[in-house]
Amino acid sequence: MTRPWSSPLSAAVSSASPLRQRFRPLWWLALVYVVLGAITRVALLVMSGQGVPHNPLYWAYAFGVGLGYDLVTFVYVAWPMVLFLWLMPNRAYRSRGGQWALYALATVLLYWLMFVAASELVFWNEFGTRFNFIAVDYLVYTTEVIGNIRESYPLGRWLSLLAITALVILLISRRGLRAQDGGTRFLQRAKVALVWLVLTVVTVAAFKGTLKDRTDNAFVNELSGNGIYEFFAAFRSSHLDYSRFYTTLPEDQAFRDVRTMLKTPEATYVSDDPRDLTREIRHEGPEKRLNVVLISIESFSADFMKTFGDDRGITPNLDALVDQSLFFDNLYANGTRTVRGLEALSLAIPPTPGDSLVKAHNNENLFSVASVFNDRGYQSDFVYGGYGYFDNMNYFFNHNGYRAVDRNDIAKDDPIHHENVWGVADEDLYTLAMRQMDSIHAEGKPFFLHIMTTSNHRPFTVPAGRVPQKNGTREAAVAYTDWSVADFIKRARSKPYFDDTIFVITADHCASSAGRTSVPINRYHIPLWIYAPKHIQPQRVHRLMAQIDIMPTVFGLLNFSYRSRFFGYDLFQLEAGRERAFPATYEKLGYLRDDVLTVLEPQRKLEQLRPDYETGDGVPVKPEDKAKVDQAAAYYQVAAQLYRDRQLGRRPEDSAKVHTTESASANEAASILH
Repeated sequence: MTRPWSSPLSAAVSSASPLRQRFRPLWWLALVYVVLGAITRVALLVMSGQGVPHNPLYWAYAFGVGLGYDLVTFVYVAWPMVLFLWLMPNRAYRSRGGQWALYALATVLLYWLMFVAASELVFWNEFGTRFNFIAVDYLVYTTEVIGNIRESYPLGRWLSLLAITALVILLISRRGLRAQDGGTRFLQRAKVALVWLVLTVVTVAAFKGTLKDRTDNAFVNELSGNGIYEFFAAFRSSHLDYSRFYTTLPEDQAFRDVRTMLKTPEATYVSDDPRDLTREIRHEGPEKRLNVVLISIESFSADFMKTFGDDRGITPNLDALVDQSLFFDNLYANGTRTVRGLEALSLAIPPTPGDSLVKAHNNENLFSVASVFNDRGYQSDFVYGGYGYFDNMNYFFNHNGYRAVDRNDIAKDDPIHHENVWGVADEDLYTLAMRQMDSIHAEGKPFFLHIMTTSNHRPFTVPAGRVPQKNGTREAAVAYTDWSVADFIKRARSKPYFDDTIFVITADHCASSAGRTSVPINRYHIPLWIYAPKHIQPQRVHRLMAQIDIMPTVFGLLNFSYRSRFFGYDLFQLEAGRERAFPATYEKLGYLRDDVLTVLEPQRKLEQLRPDYETGDGVPVKPEDKAKVDQAAAYYQVAAQLYRDRQLGRRPEDSAKVHTTESASANEAASILH
């Protein structure tokens, strides 16, 4: 008699004792996988530290829901064993060769599962989350990722320990892997495989990675998941259609709202077309054809600096530069990846869900920062210390008004002070950049350089003797970043173009993205210096600023009059109270305004918090601020739709000369310039 709680699989297996014998190794694999999942979850809980309060309810949720996701994932990972037990002929299976084949398969599966678990620990240590879109993304660039792991960790020793552990576990538990079969037939075994296929289809249809996200603590939600499951869920969501997955407005309303929000005193729309965001930006007086050097520093969080309370003294030069610059201390990045920073700094657009536009299809000839410079006779270069094929950087910049310059452009006989898998040391990158600056200046042209650094990235190795901190640590990498920026400016002072060059220094994103909320706002706080001692008066600006506002603000300081479809503001033209920022992940889209953080999520979910800027925590907003939800939806919906419909491209008329006019707010920006 079949027990009332028996599953279809149990019924299929118990219908004949030989089938139970045949498929007994599945129970061994299930037990091993569940125990391994629990051990991994304990390790990740410990690594979370204060991120998970000592609350038994949180722990029960993480391990209870986590067990459910482990069992669902087991249905998928067990398929190699299911196929082996189904397809292996009876006589061959019961032979000594069949037994050793079963041992070999079990060893390979066990080693793979342990390797995945160890990889999760490494990934969590870096990103504070289970496998996500970043892990999927990195699989495309195996050279850099494997090289980074080899340079950061004792990989050979770890792999050997995993192999030894797998063999020990197999030796202890080998009784659960006896190759026994009392005489099953192929079609009998096929019934079990069919039931397994049905279970697979049902779990794929019934379960989603977001079902676990039911607590107010992002760490607990992540612990409740399963790394393998999250990896494939992220793979499926690498291209998210905003209109299908997120909160939307009627299209006419969305465009109307965005046109209203983008209107600033110095901007005039060129047409009454409700879906055309093209504005003419007007400033009184001549434009300043100054050189511009934009440095986006890898993973440079504001809280590394003494200016923001750090007491380690690892950024003395950048702290000193604060008082010599136009310094913005309330700036928030668009995302947690380099490509998001590059997208914000080159296109001045809110992040779209899924892939960054730097990596997306049909990303050529977009309206870019370089196109504004190029219309004025500038040479625009993107200079990177690594190989620019990574993250599609060379292709994107070469097709959007820039000339991409990377590690391949360093001559073989040029001295390299240090290099790792990500690129040459920052000082060598700045030498390459300065060579470009020298060459362009010699041609009699102004230059715009966007320099992307790499030294402040794991494995954190830097040239010997530059900083006192221990090499291979984050402190050493930050201190070296600080030293190399100061050294670059010192070397640039000797150049004839220094006095007519503006240095714009910021970060691509913060060093960490982990927090107890889905978008921890403290993990998006980055600094901004605009330094030009002959042209920019030092001043500290406390207003909220988005990463997409940086280059429109620079254009304002240069007094450029131009056509724009940027979503970013010139902060000095923006009326007080209209500031906002767009902190986001690849699928959670944040909108920060008036100390309220609205987060749009797939399945048309949303949350609103009053964020704690120090800890990244937040208090839910009740009742919901509908106006801010609509603003967030309008911005993200329109940006995504314009890209989808290929309306972000550069147009021939964008080069048209814009006639200037007087404006009161223009005088504010002019007062900052000498």
